[in-house]
Amino acid sequence: MRVLLVGAGGVGSAAVAIAARRTFFETVVVADHDPVRAQRAVAGHGDRFVAAQVDASSSDAVTALCREHRITHVLNAVDPRFVMPIFNGAFAAGADYLDMAMSLSHVGTGVKLGDEQFALADTWSAAGRLALCGIGVEPGLSDVFARYAADELFSEIDEIGVRDGANLTVDGYDFAPSFSIWTTIEECLNPPVIWERDRGWFTTEPFSEPEVFHFPEGIGPVECVNVEHEEVLLIPRWVKARRVTFKYGLGDEFIEVLKTLHKLGLDAVSPVRVRGVDVSPRDVVAASLPDPATLGARMRGKTCAGTWVRGLGPDGQPREVYLYHVVDNEWSMREYGHQAVVWQTAVNPVVALELLASGAWAGVGVLGPEALPPMPFLDLLNGYGSPWAMEER
Repeated sequence: MRVLLVGAGGVGSAAVAIAARRTFFETVVVADHDPVRAQRAVAGHGDRFVAAQVDASSSDAVTALCREHRITHVLNAVDPRFVMPIFNGAFAAGADYLDMAMSLSHVGTGVKLGDEQFALADTWSAAGRLALCGIGVEPGLSDVFARYAADELFSEIDEIGVRDGANLTVDGYDFAPSFSIWTTIEECLNPPVIWERDRGWFTTEPFSEPEVFHFPEGIGPVECVNVEHEEVLLIPRWVKARRVTFKYGLGDEFIEVLKTLHKLGLDAVSPVRVRGVDVSPRDVVAASLPDPATLGARMRGKTCAGTWVRGLGPDGQPREVYLYHVVDNEWSMREYGHQAVVWQTAVNPVVALELLASGAWAGVGVLGPEALPPMPFLDLLNGYGSPWAMEER
């Protein structure tokens, strides 16, 4: 397996550190628009890792880099505005493709997350090629949990609710998101999507339906709200349930900051002209905040991603479980030198690549993680030293 990893930010760099301990691949080419960042990501990890420069907005550039290095699999680790150029560039080069966030929705047009990729599913299938989409932690591991629950734990599912929460703090900053603010703005300010069997997909207001969810391993109660997320667009395609939701524990302060950015127009992606220079307001916000990849030494606490499932167990009795994965920032920094949120996102596509390399996972077309058998993934995740768990509720 020869992998092109596009993006040497927090998640991409963590993926390198994780993959460096595994033997399933021949080469990983780490490409970024900033060659210095790519070189920094591969430094000290051995000669299986190669740094390169790429323009992720150019399908042709992605294709050319794939051909130069005889790439078999492209892993997209940049923000979702670059999904389609990388997705198309991988296809043109004859490579399979993985990402952790799908193509963007377009508010008011009916175009949902992932629609642009699913529109090309038949083309990928006809070519005998795989695009495995949404294989981070959320989406990704959360979708694997949904499939596992349907296969092993329930005879009938009322609701699959992905719930994400943390008790992380960052020393020295009043506001320092632990993940890409560009992506966070996109998913939090767009209308959240809900799926119901009798209605299909529909939207609601941002930050709607607040609920207090109790997270395990000392995190405790966190208020969670509806947020636009890929799981709601993926899970119903392969898993039977009456309802699918996604809620994120943002906190009142974070929500107020996002609302203020929206009021001021600072969430906009279209460039505005400032003293003769065209600049995207959202890019200015991102550039003004600390790089999430650099925050690990200042972070304290744990992050939890998981899937809450309610319905009837195999015995026909009511059942409620929370399948989850917790990462302690102290552990991820000590073991890998990367903060908990980016490490937790990065480990899942590396696990998926290893399953594809071994043949334990295989498929063609545009697929989500829930289209594939869950146990090989969950077993191998345990083998990476970061076990998942389940609570009966």
